[in-house]
Amino acid sequence: MPGRLILASASPRRGELLLQVGITPDAVVAADIDETALKSELPREVARRLAAAKARKVADDHPEAYVLGADTVVACGRRILDKAASEAEARTHLSLLSGRRHRVFGGVCLVAPDGQTFERLVMTQVTFKRLHETDISEYLASGEWSGKAGAYAIQGRAGGFVKRINGSYSNVVGLPLFETLSLLDGQGLRTGPH
Repeated sequence: MPGRLILASASPRRGELLLQVGITPDAVVAADIDETALKSELPREVARRLAAAKARKVADDHPEAYVLGADTVVACGRRILDKAASEAEARTHLSLLSGRRHRVFGGVCLVAPDGQTFERLVMTQVTFKRLHETDISEYLASGEWSGKAGAYAIQGRAGGFVKRINGSYSNVVGLPLFETLSLLDGQGLRTGPH
């Protein structure tokens, strides 16, 4: 890869997704920012703002590199379902998603060494089957919900909850690959056939 690429994310899933398409960042640097939504901020705006904030924060310390930031927001209506802080909160999230369609917004931002920023926002609709109490209890017992937006991981056991998906699967995992590769290609950061 021409140019140094830093992934501004502590999410192992984002790193794994990049690896899946043959991209190994030169470094992974977690961006320490406040991820709280602003008052009356829409879910799509949160995803876009946080992806850019993460990328810019890391770019400030690494001005010579290309910095890739991303954020995933799970929303049921206008309500944002953050990473659940407890099993009780995870149960509330899963009960809310049961039998309903929700949206997953993925913000991606690439900051170039010259300071230019390039952004994409992706929305995927996910419909869950109606979850029975045993579905929720077994999922909570697995611990897989911990640290996940919306309290679920589509690439794990919760894949069995998904009745329908419309849009980017990788976006729901944590990084919309098509749009991310488009940003990298636009800056000449990938070489060879693609």
